[in-house]
Amino acid sequence: MSSEAAPADRTGDGRAGGPPARRQVLAWAFWDWGSSAYNTITLTFVFSVYLTDTVGRDLPGDVDANSWLGYAIGAAGLVIALLAPVVGQSADRAGRRLRSTAIWTAATVASMALLFLVRDDWHYLWLGLLLLALGSIFFELAEVSYNAVLRQISTPATIGRVSGFGWSMGYFGGIVLLLAVYVLFIAGEGGALGVSTEGGLNVRVVALVAAAWFALSAIPLFLAVPEAPPAVDRPARLGVAASYRKLVTDLRDLHRTSPHTVYFLGASALFRDGLAAVFTFGAVIAVSVYGLSSGDVLIFGVAANVVSALGALAGGSLDDRIGPKAVIAGSLIGLLACGVVLLFLSGPTAFWVCGLGLCLFVGPAQSSSRTYLARLTPPGQEGQMFGLYATTGRAVSFLAPTLVGFFTYAFGSDRAGTVGILVVLAAGLLALWPVRRPETSA
Repeated sequence: MSSEAAPADRTGDGRAGGPPARRQVLAWAFWDWGSSAYNTITLTFVFSVYLTDTVGRDLPGDVDANSWLGYAIGAAGLVIALLAPVVGQSADRAGRRLRSTAIWTAATVASMALLFLVRDDWHYLWLGLLLLALGSIFFELAEVSYNAVLRQISTPATIGRVSGFGWSMGYFGGIVLLLAVYVLFIAGEGGALGVSTEGGLNVRVVALVAAAWFALSAIPLFLAVPEAPPAVDRPARLGVAASYRKLVTDLRDLHRTSPHTVYFLGASALFRDGLAAVFTFGAVIAVSVYGLSSGDVLIFGVAANVVSALGALAGGSLDDRIGPKAVIAGSLIGLLACGVVLLFLSGPTAFWVCGLGLCLFVGPAQSSSRTYLARLTPPGQEGQMFGLYATTGRAVSFLAPTLVGFFTYAFGSDRAGTVGILVVLAAGLLALWPVRRPETSA
């Protein structure tokens, strides 16, 4: 990865000094590597499953644990949507993006570690749901400021590769950690280390391991990357009401001076919801429609992350050559092609081939979406813009799951649910099409 930089006035934050060093890029990417502990272990494959299938298994009442989990994560999403832009705005204004990232990362790690207290007893379900919801809020607020650092440790000529490298590190970190905790603590009765399963101890220990993994992986970022300077001519502090008033004013000005940035936020919200749905519903469809066993799904999950990581690396290099719009559009077309073909095929082999094809295009689309916004954003407003990025994503996050449910119900087939994902991806592609490339935006 090249470490050559453009002149200082072309960096995203206007920071003077030499070019971003490779060690800064590596330190930044290690946060992505560590954050996989939250996404992969806590939220997706291990602890959320433990909460719903074990802790909440005997929950009394008409509402099951899966529904309560959905309500908790949904409430967290609402809080994120409301807070993310002003948190990013505050970090921009005071020149404290790294400090903001550190605070929210520490809060995320603490919520992960406290999950150790959640025993295999339905009375502990509420504690687990609260901690999971808080962790979701803290993690996404950390990610807002973390993404805002992207232009600080890259240049216009390298930003695509840097983003793709960070995204691939997240995929690889998830693979390594998932395999390690599965072998050491989960497989069989307590894994290779023979940890007791009484009271869910083996899974609770995994929560501590995941917290430590994230904490240790995040440290290099705060040691190697300097803080950006405060924004000039802006007050260091604003009240809550004043922050939201300023947000509205900035959005109005942004729409007037750089409307395609606003258009991109809307388009990316659509296709990012479709990308998330590929992973959310992929395992369910693999088992119910294409006949994969539960063991095969785990193996496929590892392969899918490897392919997605390689796709992100390749897409990052293309991003710097042909621009993020071409990478995203090409990736969405590839996803739609693989998805349509998969609709008419059956059997595990078809799912392996087309499913890995889908994963190949997910990584580049995710990574280049981040660089697209970074290239469009006016210098000094990265935190606020990535806060809006999180907010717009949350605003439509109901769309793909709702359409999956609708098509599944309407046609009485899990296979038809795939159409819902394809519709959202197609809508995102159509919305992206008229948005200008970052190089020509106002």
